[in-house]
Amino acid sequence: MQELGKAESNSIRITRQDDQRVTIEKDLDTEHMVLSMGPQHPSTHGVLRLECITDGEVIVEAEPYLGYLHRCFEKHCEKIDYPAIVPYTDRMDYLAGMNSELAYCITVEKLLDIEIPRRVEFIRVITSELNRIASHLVAIGTYAIDLGAFTPFLFCFRDREHIMNLLEWISGARMLYNYIWIGGVAYDAPADFKKRVAEFVTYFRPKAVELYKLLTENEIFVKRTKGIGIMPADVAINFAWSGPMLRGSGVKWDLRRNDPYSVYPELDFDVPVPDGKFSDVGDCLSRHLVRALEMEESLKIIEQCLDKMPEQQGFDPRAVIPKKIRPKAGEVYGRAENPRGELGYYIVSDGKSTKPVRCKARSSCFVNLAAMKDLSKGQLLPDLVAIIGSIDIVLGEVDR
Repeated sequence: MQELGKAESNSIRITRQDDQRVTIEKDLDTEHMVLSMGPQHPSTHGVLRLECITDGEVIVEAEPYLGYLHRCFEKHCEKIDYPAIVPYTDRMDYLAGMNSELAYCITVEKLLDIEIPRRVEFIRVITSELNRIASHLVAIGTYAIDLGAFTPFLFCFRDREHIMNLLEWISGARMLYNYIWIGGVAYDAPADFKKRVAEFVTYFRPKAVELYKLLTENEIFVKRTKGIGIMPADVAINFAWSGPMLRGSGVKWDLRRNDPYSVYPELDFDVPVPDGKFSDVGDCLSRHLVRALEMEESLKIIEQCLDKMPEQQGFDPRAVIPKKIRPKAGEVYGRAENPRGELGYYIVSDGKSTKPVRCKARSSCFVNLAAMKDLSKGQLLPDLVAIIGSIDIVLGEVDR
């Protein structure tokens, strides 16, 4: 073999083989590329922009940029009175309005130190758990379509429609409810509401099992999610993760169990965490499994509430709602377990005004998204879509 020439940079080598073939070899110098993903990208789940630095198809860093959907929630709260804030809470996590309302109302009720009627408490929990299932159905359906599976998306939205009809029947709205009020609820449950909810539980239980098997037994879905975006439990705790994200890392933490509120202490349900049989604990598949298994636990909670909820003729759900809400001076932090994790409100009252001096919302979506750099580093670019979908963000709550 004869070497014919060599470039001065030593990056190109031209050689001739014994059979007179000429071979040109080149050492390619690679450099990082900046790739902007969003805010119009179909897999960013809202107006989120990710600035990705890639080395080929390997992600070196993924920096999230927020603020495209800023709602000025906390500043609005300083200008309106306490009851008027409730509709604004719907518009943060707009897929779980009932849960957001509940978290805000129990926080204000701490300041007011009022006792909620028992029937109201069960109505609140039933509607919140129905909304939790509806939210998880959106999370699972859109996650499947992100990864190329269209059928689960149709199944999820078909079943979610039943829940939307129930919530519309009790509140008058399908998405932005303004139903859970400070001290009570806007309306009592309709006469046949318990019967219709029980029928839904019977209908949906086998559907939830079918949906679980449809994805967890799908080889392509498992290969796209297993071992991707692993978050160890200690790192998840240090990032202040909560909800399915934290439980997906194997930490059995649920505010309904660990810091209970409303009537949850009376209810029997499990807190699902991955056992490592189907997934690598802490990966994208683990977070999906937690949401899929939580729907069954919500059905258990709803069934128990239907059995325990007292029947009261001529019940007024607004009987204990104060005519003028002016809490005592002080500050309070209240929190609840939303479908995406801990939603907390920090409220400061001066004891004189009917408006809060400060109302700070602690968003689980914002906190969970903060770990995007750690989750995506070293992963392939196509896996970034799987990681974003597993976080299950709602940008209305991230930007709030």
